[in-house]
Amino acid sequence: MKKIAVLGDGGWGTTLAIQLNKNGFKTTLWSAFKDYANYLNKKRTNTKFLSGIKIPKSIEITSDLKEALDSSLIIILAIPSQYLRSVLQRLKGFDLSKTIVVNVAKGIEKVSLRRMSEVISEELGDVKQAMLSGPTIAREVAFGIPTTAVIASNNLSIAKLLQGIFNSERFRIYTNKDLMGVELGASLKNVIAIACGISDGLGFGTNTKAALLARGLAEMTRLGVKMGANEKTFFGISGLGDLVTTCISSLSRNRFLGEQIGKGKRAKSIIRHMQMIAEGYPTAKSAYELSKKFKVDMPITKEIYSVLYKNKNPLKAVNDLMVRKIKEE
Repeated sequence: MKKIAVLGDGGWGTTLAIQLNKNGFKTTLWSAFKDYANYLNKKRTNTKFLSGIKIPKSIEITSDLKEALDSSLIIILAIPSQYLRSVLQRLKGFDLSKTIVVNVAKGIEKVSLRRMSEVISEELGDVKQAMLSGPTIAREVAFGIPTTAVIASNNLSIAKLLQGIFNSERFRIYTNKDLMGVELGASLKNVIAIACGISDGLGFGTNTKAALLARGLAEMTRLGVKMGANEKTFFGISGLGDLVTTCISSLSRNRFLGEQIGKGKRAKSIIRHMQMIAEGYPTAKSAYELSKKFKVDMPITKEIYSVLYKNKNPLKAVNDLMVRKIKEE
């Protein structure tokens, strides 16, 4: 029986630990905080991030990294993107030569503008790695609502192996060799979700949201292709599929952040009071910097960056998008 370590006790990490446990794998859930690991062990429910879902007794919960990694053939990194590098640095002393590292964080590192696979390679060297991504609201997956996702890896044999491990009758997994495209789709869609949330907060309707979805997807694709990703990836589960879910779901953290901004609140104040991290906030800055670096026109991303980091009035940002020079689609 393969042992799997899930690093990160957020809603998605907890859900994946439960999912893999149901699939028959020996699973360990690692928390960075000893007190919360003890709490989870005692209560067997993640009240902070996944309330109402029981964590089976057969899932080991620990704050001891050595204990979590011992004999684990698969490590799932359910760590927010901006904290991933610091956790990876703690893994350097372990022998990972036979281990597959699966990232599920959806973001781009702020200063370096690195994708998560690049961060993993920089810190851990030439390890086998993949990414699990898609329209996967953790609570829906935990409740067994039919969901699809993608395992992306530059090594197709690794992707197929992981496909068999994650797949179940309510969690259908596809494979994709375009790791870069899946990573970029997973990250950039969060910026568009903030835009859709702002639209909701301002009281705009379906027309506006449809426009943001369509033109947002165009922006994501332009940047992805310029960076070397496959255009087709952005119209699949990890691109369009994830974009739609994040932009319309009431459970979307990024849409919620945008909605509160649209209602007149400041981003930093909202984030301070959020239990879970909205990855779109740091990603907006990274995406804006990437658009300048690769000389790609990304007007929605530019306006969201200005709202989040320059305190631009969100209604003014919408108006500036609407009065740009007219052009072909």
